[in-house]
Amino acid sequence: MATKPTATAEPVIELTPPDPVPVVAPEKAAGLVPVSAEKKSALEEKAETFVADLIAQDANSPEFGKRIDQLTSMGRKEIAAAAGMANRFLDRPVRAMDKDSGVGANLAELRRTVEELDPGKNGKLSTGRKILGIIPFGNSMKRYFNSYQSAQTHIQSVLGHLASGKDELLMDNAAIDVERQKLWEAMGNLEQMILIARTLDTKLEEAAADLDHTDPAKAKAVRESALFYTRQRTQDLLTQMAVTVQGYLALDLVKKNNVELVKGVDRASTTTVGALRTAVTVAQAMTNQRLVLQQITALNETTANIIDLDRHPAERADREDP
Repeated sequence: MATKPTATAEPVIELTPPDPVPVVAPEKAAGLVPVSAEKKSALEEKAETFVADLIAQDANSPEFGKRIDQLTSMGRKEIAAAAGMANRFLDRPVRAMDKDSGVGANLAELRRTVEELDPGKNGKLSTGRKILGIIPFGNSMKRYFNSYQSAQTHIQSVLGHLASGKDELLMDNAAIDVERQKLWEAMGNLEQMILIARTLDTKLEEAAADLDHTDPAKAKAVRESALFYTRQRTQDLLTQMAVTVQGYLALDLVKKNNVELVKGVDRASTTTVGALRTAVTVAQAMTNQRLVLQQITALNETTANIIDLDRHPAERADREDP
């Protein structure tokens, strides 16, 4: 006994939104950008030299104060540069989804127009009155195809806006690539400053511990000024690094969103509009076919009636008598 072949289940396509940009804690921000071993060694040596020079100064001298000032401003330039890049660029690509004029708005408008013109949602297009009781005249069909022709100008206008929006998205993505490269360099500079700050922290702590036995006053000055400001700046650097990393990840998310919008524009300009035209052509062909069959059936019935009356003239005479 033959068995019926089992139907293969079609794969289910599921679309999920992208994951949100993860929150980067300041204490986890360091180490995300690699620093070469050679560069790391040079930075640590620079920090050690600075600490040795600081300890060599009298704690009450202007030279000691100048070096403390250097610690209070450590990484200021790198923090300002990184903050400026993130603040300047992150709001730029949002125009792609402008509710009034962006690509998203035009895609929504095209979708609404196509759905309104979908032949499958317009019922029986051939329903209408009959001329002479034989030939159906499709009022619904005529109105539908008139509306379809009238909508062509609007569709072309929307497609034109989409093409322009697509060009903007592509330019935005090119700019994002440049900006992400700059942010990567800014994060590299911050990473180096964090490395210096942490090395300074370790070396200053060690120096203060040594001074506890020989010069307690200077040890106190080192802890209350140099070490305090170093740790303060370290925290500032870590916080800015965390913000910059999140900005870097956000730009990547914006770029991916733009790529999907570009794909949507391509589909709308080709597949969606082409599908509508195909559906309209099929609907028109099916409607015309239905009209032709109805006309042929009506004519056949009329012809059969005429032949039948010709075969029974008496019956026809009886019908004609008042």
